[in-house]
This record gives sequence, structure tokens and C-alpha cells, in this order.
Amino acid sequence: MAKPTAAQIAEVKAKGFLHNRGTECFSGRAITENGVLTAAQLKNLAECAEKYGNGTVTFTTRLTVEMPGIHFDDIPAVQAHVAQEGMITGGTGAKVRPVVACKGTTCVYGNFDTQALAKEIHDRYFMGWSEVRLPHKFKIAVGGCPNSCLKPSLNDFGIEGHSHLMVDMAKCRHCKRCLVAERCPMKAVQVVDGAPVRDEKLCTTCGVCTRTCPFGAYSSQGDALYRIFVGGTWGKKTRMGTALSRLVTREEIFPLLEKTMLWFKENAYQKERLGAAIDRVGVDKLEAALFADDLMKRKEEILAAPILQRG
Repeated sequence: MAKPTAAQIAEVKAKGFLHNRGTECFSGRAITENGVLTAAQLKNLAECAEKYGNGTVTFTTRLTVEMPGIHFDDIPAVQAHVAQEGMITGGTGAKVRPVVACKGTTCVYGNFDTQALAKEIHDRYFMGWSEVRLPHKFKIAVGGCPNSCLKPSLNDFGIEGHSHLMVDMAKCRHCKRCLVAERCPMKAVQVVDGAPVRDEKLCTTCGVCTRTCPFGAYSSQGDALYRIFVGGTWGKKTRMGTALSRLVTREEIFPLLEKTMLWFKENAYQKERLGAAIDRVGVDKLEAALFADDLMKRKEEILAAPILQRG
């Protein structure tokens, strides 16, 4: 079997097969869409790893699954094998990367169905924008609450679910033992004159209180609200994502995400991450563009334009 050339290694990397250092083999990366796999898909990957790889599978930080030890000539067979259960390989390059999500409403703290939202983002942008080349990688994370287990603020576009908190003191029974104050993880609620009082500066609208008061004095109204972070990075250069100035509704997420990617495409230099472009151009200019309509009106023009090169 011939040793893969540098050109062949680059070609298959774009398809999700990464060279195993010091060997002539590759790790095949299967995409999970939102971090969820069916039992049949897990079985398929195990069989694939056993047949074409070294018999092991590894999970990446983007919640994809890699099968190490695959020979170059077996790559088409691996792609055909995972396709039997509706899976594809990929997840590399200067484009939208695999979307990650926390466990969402199966968690006691989850404020919304993170996996459903992540799947929709996957369909619209990981798949829908698969041919769109961006200045650099673009990572998206969907977290269910301010506990931030998934670190949305360290992604290029991070979504964090918050409770749409409603306080109705007419329903308060002035309990001797106030469960809202007792269980607030931020200690943002204190009992004053026999009633719970919330400190808005300390409150993160995590939603714990809305599931605590038995009389509904603290409750959640309708769908969650969402904190959006833009420009987060973690690695050689670390940058905490910039939080947009207000919480948004679910209907606002997709326009904001698309406008963020369009802004990135138009303003970032090749190989420049979104956070670096934001710091160079200015947070105020970014936010003004995200809450306006100009980027969407010029969408086709922006997508067709070449990526900026440094002078």
C-alpha cells in the first residue's frame, strides 16, 4: 500500500479524515448533528471501527466521533458504511464546524430543548452553508442555562438559555421557610420582612426559582430568553465571547446567527478568527450591524465576495 502523499492527506482531511501522526492511517470523523446518536448509529460506528479501523472510537470536543487507524484506500468504504445509518464524515476547514449542545431539558437546570435547536442550526448552517468558505473556522454552541457547562461564551457564536422570569408577589404566602431564597444558587433572593426579594444585579435568571415556589410567586413565562455571545475562542489565543447587550427571543436567534457569519465573512481577514476581527473593528459596530437589516439585504453580495487578504 503506497504512502499517502501530502496532497492526498489534505484532500481527505477536507472530508473528515485526519492523518494519524507517525503512521500511514487516518481517523475518520463522523458528525453527530447535535451530539445525539441512536443506538443503531452507535452500533454502526462500532462495527465500522472494528472492520476498517483499530477497533476503538474517540469523542471530540465538538461531540463528533472519530475512528482511528483507517487506511487511505478504505476511506470510501468507511463513508459508505456510516451512510447506512444516515451519518456523514467531515467537520474540518474554514467553515461552520459541527454544532454542540448540552443535554438541555433532561437536566434539572435546562431552560429549553438545546438539542432540537442545535439540530435546526445543523440543518440550516452546517449543512446549508457547507460550501460557504469563511475566513476561519466558525464554532457554534447551544447551552441550556447560565451554568455554562458547554462554555457557549468560548465559541464564535454561543447561545445560553435563561428563564423568562415573572415575579407575582400577590401569590406569595410568606412561608416561614422560603424555598426560593433557600435554593437560589446565586443567593440573589433574600427574605425581607417575611417576603422574598430579588437582587437583579445578582440574579442570572437561571430559572431554579421558577421550579421552586409551590405557589407560583416566581414563575417562567412562556419560552426561554437567550443570551448571545459572539467572538469567543479557546486555545492558543483565548478570548471571552462578547455578550450582546440584551437577551433575545428564539425567533431572533437565526437572523442574529446568519448576520454574525455574514459580518465575519465581510470584515475578517483570511485566517483571522471572529473575536480578533471584532476587537479590530469594534464591538459597537458589530452590534449595530447585527440589530440592523443591511447585512441580510446584501447577503448574496457578501457571500459572493472574496475573503479579505491582509495588505
